[in-house]
Amino acid sequence: MIIDAHHHLWRLDRGDYDWLTADLVPLHRDFTAADLAPLMAAAGVEGGMVVQAAPTAAETDYLLALAARTPTILGVVGWTDLTAPDAGEAIARLARDPALKGLRPMLQDLPDDDHILRPPVDAALGALAASGLRFEALVRPRHLPRLLAVRERHPDLAMIVNHAAKPDIAGGGWEPWASDLRRLAADGLTVCKLSGLVTEAGAEWDVERLRRYVDLVLDAFGPDRVMWGSDWPVLLLAGTYGGWLEAAERLLGGLTGPERAAILGGTARRVYGLGAPAESEA
Repeated sequence: MIIDAHHHLWRLDRGDYDWLTADLVPLHRDFTAADLAPLMAAAGVEGGMVVQAAPTAAETDYLLALAARTPTILGVVGWTDLTAPDAGEAIARLARDPALKGLRPMLQDLPDDDHILRPPVDAALGALAASGLRFEALVRPRHLPRLLAVRERHPDLAMIVNHAAKPDIAGGGWEPWASDLRRLAADGLTVCKLSGLVTEAGAEWDVERLRRYVDLVLDAFGPDRVMWGSDWPVLLLAGTYGGWLEAAERLLGGLTGPERAAILGGTARRVYGLGAPAESEA
């Protein structure tokens, strides 16, 4: 069975999704587990990781509550303020919930590209490593050198690059993204999500436009450090759930069966420490 290592759920009346600007009209509605469940079932996906979409503690609580009653949510990637004086205590508190698997500080949206290297954040990353939670890096290519510095400072931190650091596929961008991603992958520890690439390629995407980017990720990280994710519903800006999974399976066609199985589920199960989906208590 397949695991979706990266999807979102939101309810607009919660009021903290400030990034949903007027040009993102297809995303201006609620997206619930009930909406996603039939798409997962049709694609043979057993469940997945729900990832924060708002930089608020309230949304993390919302996602954890959803996880407690939704069998297809296998784990949560949440948010906490890594600059707060009590960030270490907040991280330790969140880590006590077994559904919480990682934290994601939405770095791509912050005005300071060096935010992740600031002393308060650096200290919080140390607490994150000590807690056993994962650091999810929502970044663009310009942030990759900063992640290299993070790795040097925190060699034991479990770090997961979201969306392969969002290369500019639509514009044909390659360097320095390719070289920097390879340098990061060379640590033998960092994991990369094969997700978000359809959106970066734009509405005119096709499998061949994605291929060299996917091949670079596979070559740099290897199947045991790559995991497939849908990035639904952001994916809907340029594709469909089943369409992206089908494309990914084509792009992985040259791999062995065990290698494909790792990317489509095994890596996520190991990296996040996932068990089988639990029965709903709701």
